[in-house]
Amino acid sequence: MNAVESYLRKRGIAAPWRLECGPIEGVECAVVIPALAERAGILGTLRSLAANPRAELARALVVVVVNNRAPGVARAEDIAGNQETLDLLRGLMRDGGAAEGRDVMEAGLRLACIDASSSGFELPAKGGVGLARRIGLDAALRVLHQAGAGEAAVLLSTDADTLVEPNYLEAVRRHYARPEAWAACVDYAHRLDGADAEVAAVLAYETHLRCHVLGLRLANSPYAYATVGSTIVCSARAYAAAGGMNRRQAGEDFYFLQQLAKTGRVEAIHATTVHPAPRASHRVPFGTGRWVQDRLDGRQELVTYHPEGYRVLGALLSLVHERPDAAPEWILAELARASRPAAEFLERQEFAECWNKLRQNSPNLRVFLAQFHRWFDAFKTLKLLHGLRDSGFPLQPLWSAVRTLLEQAEQEPPAFPWQTLAGDREAQTALLRHLRQLERQKTR
Repeated sequence: MNAVESYLRKRGIAAPWRLECGPIEGVECAVVIPALAERAGILGTLRSLAANPRAELARALVVVVVNNRAPGVARAEDIAGNQETLDLLRGLMRDGGAAEGRDVMEAGLRLACIDASSSGFELPAKGGVGLARRIGLDAALRVLHQAGAGEAAVLLSTDADTLVEPNYLEAVRRHYARPEAWAACVDYAHRLDGADAEVAAVLAYETHLRCHVLGLRLANSPYAYATVGSTIVCSARAYAAAGGMNRRQAGEDFYFLQQLAKTGRVEAIHATTVHPAPRASHRVPFGTGRWVQDRLDGRQELVTYHPEGYRVLGALLSLVHERPDAAPEWILAELARASRPAAEFLERQEFAECWNKLRQNSPNLRVFLAQFHRWFDAFKTLKLLHGLRDSGFPLQPLWSAVRTLLEQAEQEPPAFPWQTLAGDREAQTALLRHLRQLERQKTR
């Protein structure tokens, strides 16, 4: 029994949800899309996928998980909208559907859907997008296994408000032509169209995300990637090793990527880009949609983590990599020179006990460092930054933090009108484009 078979037998979700699809011969990858109240936009996402070459579409199954919780928890209009989405998808799968969607099927898209909306099939009260992704990815994994795709089959996760480029499937396939390819994040760029207020908010949010990744990269953290659910790709083997998609109502992408990074390596795919929508949402407790909504409601300031927090993080990681033979007390004492709150944070995390145990149980340096980063993972990294935020390095204005990090990252960062940037949309857009390009350069 291989890893995929073991995962499906022990942990794979099946009942009560059922995959509705046509023949599966020749399927080598699956694109999974959770959809809640997406009747108005789902065809846009499907059309962007259908614009990929027919030969690529022949290898890919597109699985839409139409989901909501039960009446009384989910809004009645969302449930009604989901039934319309199911009618649309089933019509497309049955006979090509109505004129508005016929072009999708005529292009060669291999479509499947899962009803996690109708009575008896709803998500539980604590279910959300994480569970919806898990249901779709587990079902897709089972189909790929049945089709004989093996552990090298590829699972792609995106969203129903996201557009992909015509080379999306090819770029992912080429990346996974390398046997060692494990997990990856496709390049992303939020669409900067729509209502001015939403665009301004998502422009700032993406800048914040890229500012955070830049800070992590400067600190040499192995968790320096953006956690955007619509960008995640992994092999079937990696998915099984990570224990499947996290079921959380939000933040599922963060914890799933953390597991992928602990069990293998998360790389970047720069050959194509996905384009999420710049829209607000009340449906999740945090993430892009919530951040945009809170910004529109006046509850979100334009702030981000203090650049000094990343410097302290970098000091810790440098000590670990440069002196893995040192006593934990020496590591803590040296870290306290850079930041006593950071050293105190590690003490609360029982660093000394962990350090000694890892040294005893690691046969060589490579294993020791890998085990250390499994312990000091993305979550602990974030907790350290939050601890520093509360003890001397408070959140900073977004634009000034970006400037500081760019000055650390580049010998000659481009000149932006920093003093007036907060009110200059054109300059903010240019800055974001620069951050996008810099991230591509730093991860090649």
